[in-house]
Amino acid sequence: MVEPPLSAMDQALGLIHAGGPVVIILLVLSVIALTIVLLKLFQFASMRVGSRGFIAKSVALYRAGRPAEALSVLKGVRNPIAEVMAVAIDGLRHRVDPDAVREEAGRIGMARIEGLRSYLRGLEVIASLSPLLGLFGTVIGMIEAFQQMEGAGANINPAILSGGIWVALLTTAVGLAVAIPAVAALNWIERTIDSLAHDMEDAATQIFTATQFASMKEREPASFRAAHAQPAE
Repeated sequence: MVEPPLSAMDQALGLIHAGGPVVIILLVLSVIALTIVLLKLFQFASMRVGSRGFIAKSVALYRAGRPAEALSVLKGVRNPIAEVMAVAIDGLRHRVDPDAVREEAGRIGMARIEGLRSYLRGLEVIASLSPLLGLFGTVIGMIEAFQQMEGAGANINPAILSGGIWVALLTTAVGLAVAIPAVAALNWIERTIDSLAHDMEDAATQIFTATQFASMKEREPASFRAAHAQPAE
């Protein structure tokens, strides 16, 4: 009588049972890694980290001498860059010391970036530790397989030996299956945060340099400004 094929759940449970404690640990780590990735995705979505359209519009209004309108563009934008820009524009508009405004804007920006980097250390540990755990399980399995060979003496059953080897290699495969997506997700998250930090610094610099260049133009002699305003023949 032909036995019915095992379901996917039964096969998965069989592999977990064959892999032993190491596979169970790796599965727990995979659940933790998935939770961290989902948390980061939710955090990125709620903070609109991919939004950049407000930067150019707000900077243009501020450079045109319309800081109130520049702030209105930033109002309600759920993005750390908008928050830093609003602090810079509001401080400079009220003629607070530029160094103090820059310091406060930098402090807020760093706090938001650090918040986005939360739990990444855990994901990095999982990505690094999973292959090592898989290799450890493989080594333990190979030791057990060779102990069976030694106990069998001259009556070695190749089926038992091959079965022990594939069970041993199972933990390495599971370790890699956990580590590869974790490494890919970690690199994408870090790249997204680095891009946000760069654009945040660039936007804040545009606000501060706008004030400095405006004051430089005011100090230029009228004859110099008139000469450079005329198009060259």
